[in-house]
Amino acid sequence: MKLKLATVALSALMAAGPALADLVIPDLSYRTGPYAAGGIPFSDGYNDYFTLLNERDGGIGGVPIRMVECETGYNTEKGVECYEATKGEGALVYQPLSTGITYQLIPKVTADDIPLHTMGYGRTSAKNGDVFSHTFNYPANYWDGASGAINYLLEENGGDLSGKKIALVYHNSAYGKEPIRTLEELSKKHGFELVALPVDHPGQEQKSQWLQIRRDRPDYVLMWGWGVMNQVAVQEAANIRFPMENFIGIWWSGSENDVLPAGEAANGYKALTFHNVGTDFPVFEDLQKHVVDAGKAAGAGDQVGTVLYNRGLYAAVLAAEAIKKAQEISGNAEITPSEMRAGMEALEMTEEKMAELGLANFGPTFSVSCENHGGDALVGVTQWDAANKTWTLISDFKPTDGDVIGALIDEDSAAYAAENNIEGRC
Repeated sequence: MKLKLATVALSALMAAGPALADLVIPDLSYRTGPYAAGGIPFSDGYNDYFTLLNERDGGIGGVPIRMVECETGYNTEKGVECYEATKGEGALVYQPLSTGITYQLIPKVTADDIPLHTMGYGRTSAKNGDVFSHTFNYPANYWDGASGAINYLLEENGGDLSGKKIALVYHNSAYGKEPIRTLEELSKKHGFELVALPVDHPGQEQKSQWLQIRRDRPDYVLMWGWGVMNQVAVQEAANIRFPMENFIGIWWSGSENDVLPAGEAANGYKALTFHNVGTDFPVFEDLQKHVVDAGKAAGAGDQVGTVLYNRGLYAAVLAAEAIKKAQEISGNAEITPSEMRAGMEALEMTEEKMAELGLANFGPTFSVSCENHGGDALVGVTQWDAANKTWTLISDFKPTDGDVIGALIDEDSAAYAAENNIEGRC
């Protein structure tokens, strides 16, 4: 009798199938260090969305998600150490939130067959999937940002920037230098003068740059900053009475952290974006119910709806949708990193899909392919309302200059392929 019962129990266990392994998502976070004010809300949003999927949906495709957080302090060496320490756990995709770490990880993830998503940062030419097989930077990159800013200024000036002077205040690093070549090409095309002003890490000393701006009187100032550099720049602009409506930051220079310290003086400041702002989307009701109120939030819950929280959430949304696509393509619920890469390469974000996710009009529509790992390059503009302490999307997500950017991507990716003996695969 005991043997018979044991046989029945074993048969039932086999019928139920083996327990599914977790979907492992590393978070190379930086909750400490000079850029923690930006790293914390992004990681909170990134973690909270996956927690929502676990609590509300039981994971993705019936498989729970396991977050593995590793603190980098925004330090490239620590970022690489975190990658090496976590990749063996079955990591499906990395999102390092650092251009410096990204450059170091590109050859590593390629060799290890693990995809890398550098959403709106990193090496811009990685958009060329023919060369960069494992790196993705959809839905937009730095060069799209540069072009988006110029296109916006063209609209503001009746399509003509000839004779205008535009200053670029940039973080003196690989990140900050990314837009320079694009802006140089766009200045030739549209006839404006470009003045580039580097700011050394961490960016607290900018007196000389803003004295030069006061002296040269550019028509517009663009900024590629991060962390305290942004706060200081906005305050310095206010000190010299530079018109805030003519000051435009890249999306990493457009959070609440960047403008609140300047108070009313920051009113009218603008920033580029590739996603919407605020909490007026149904998904936030689910986040409040299943994550924040349930005491499962990654942070204190006070960052929900801020710009960088939303960006982290958006990164998680895109990763989750790529997982679903990978499960669909492979027929496996427990996908491998290689299958995740295939899912990312086949990702398509439509308005209908975003609405189903409770995020209608939250981000631009785009699709990814073997040749195109960067999406459709649509960029919007936001503006800060100091009185109400809110960002508002003041421009639709619009196309950027594909001719100029495409040529630069081809040139840079071809040089990388030659240096690393990479043959095209698409």
